[in-house]
Amino acid sequence: MRIKSAEFLVSNSDVSKCPKDLIPEYAFIGRSNVGKSSLINMLTNQKSLAKTSGRPGKTQLINHFKINNEWNLVDLPGYGYARVSKSSKKTFQKFITQYFNHREQLVTAFVLVDVRHLPQPIDLEFMKWMGENGIPFSVVFTKADKLKPNAITKHVEDYKNVMLKTWEEMPNYFVTSSSKFVGKDEVLGYIGELNENMEAQGFLKN
Repeated sequence: MRIKSAEFLVSNSDVSKCPKDLIPEYAFIGRSNVGKSSLINMLTNQKSLAKTSGRPGKTQLINHFKINNEWNLVDLPGYGYARVSKSSKKTFQKFITQYFNHREQLVTAFVLVDVRHLPQPIDLEFMKWMGENGIPFSVVFTKADKLKPNAITKHVEDYKNVMLKTWEEMPNYFVTSSSKFVGKDEVLGYIGELNENMEAQGFLKN
């Protein structure tokens, strides 16, 4: 898939105010400072579509972007950032939960994980919640440029080993680097395939 256009639509914390058009939607979420904004900008060929910041936790709303005038990309707030207030965390958790439980346009989510680190409890718990609630998702390992290939393979295997203790199979996953454009074709190709499946089923049309 080639991204020809990407435009900002709306930001809000109320799922009922999200765009009403029935087109495929893909949500990106991860622990704060996982490189979500950089990944979104890399995928969409934009330098600042999603706002990057040295201050983790900057994304605090549901942000919708229309891609190729055909599908929506959703930038969701990061989770697990200690410096935001407890009340803010509760607010994020509430509308993130509402989004995933009620957004009928959602085709799948992409849960971002920093490949440099050992499996983090907060990531594992969030993916467990997604699984228990029947929400389809893929894992996106970010910042692959920070490790050597053997280390990347080992860290991905670490996640597999931990997850397969409770999961029947490892979820679909991608290894990416926003600075090196690693994984871009694979992620966009996957979205393209899902869009074709949606169209073939006559589901989620303009």
